[in-house]
Amino acid sequence: MSLTYSIIIPVFNRPQEIDALLESLTKQTFTKDFEVLVIEDGSTLKSDEVVSKYEGLLDVKYHFKENTGAGASRNYGMELAIGKYYIIFDSDCIIPSHYLAAVDFTLDEDYTDSFGGADAAHESFTTVQKAINYSMTSFLTTGGIRGSKNSIGKFQPRSFNFGISRLAFKITGGFSKMKTGEDIDLTFRLWKNNFHTQFIKDAFVYHKRRTTLNQFFRQTFLFGNARPLLNRKYPDTAKITYWFPILFISFFMASLVCLFLGFSLPAGLFAIYFMALFLDSFFKNKKISVAALSIVTTLIQFTGYGLGFVKGLFKTD
Repeated sequence: MSLTYSIIIPVFNRPQEIDALLESLTKQTFTKDFEVLVIEDGSTLKSDEVVSKYEGLLDVKYHFKENTGAGASRNYGMELAIGKYYIIFDSDCIIPSHYLAAVDFTLDEDYTDSFGGADAAHESFTTVQKAINYSMTSFLTTGGIRGSKNSIGKFQPRSFNFGISRLAFKITGGFSKMKTGEDIDLTFRLWKNNFHTQFIKDAFVYHKRRTTLNQFFRQTFLFGNARPLLNRKYPDTAKITYWFPILFISFFMASLVCLFLGFSLPAGLFAIYFMALFLDSFFKNKKISVAALSIVTTLIQFTGYGLGFVKGLFKTD
């Protein structure tokens, strides 16, 4: 199957990130032509000068629009795109040189109308970024839903690394107006329209994510806040596992109370879990500092998601 690709990148006030992303796209080993559409979402700190640096190196097009959010900007880009298959990246990603070649090979062997891939930590990332990446992708924290083919349940592509065919976009209408969880919402609508998704192991990206613990807490809070809305919108997709973060934090706090009262067994069980996190992160990142901080970022992730989830339960649609 011969496919042509359009890469869609929404950006808001982040020209430095676009520079690194476009630079990585110039190093693709993919031998066919592909276009790149940078959609400026009403930024005051524009990326037009950065994009112009790559006009001779990439088939890149810059479009400025009013601020309507990332989902609408992705849809805007796909409406303008000429490819048969659209690939969406967040602006804070760096793309490995083999990415497009891996996607094209896989879709030629096993075509699906949508795909996703993992996010990984680049060697240049800070200790905080590497710890956040571990917490977001580890099987011990999220069941591997963002980083493994062997994750729990059917694979749900995420918007930082999301492939969708032109046909699937036209049938589903693309991303909804949801500010958070819009990628999961699109995945559910793809499935309802009998489109298949798949995880492509080698189609991973280096995703910078948030650079501070406060930003990470806010991000996970928004993720948790969106889940009850998705559960109400798609009740057949609701799972008991979505309650895990708030239950984890509740039992963790209870274990500290028990420890204060002289009953150490619950706290001991949590200590075993945290030691497993430490060892797993150390094995993957080869740094004690990242492994230790991974415990902190996991607690922040569970707390942020859990509190957001509780708030979402009482939020009107």
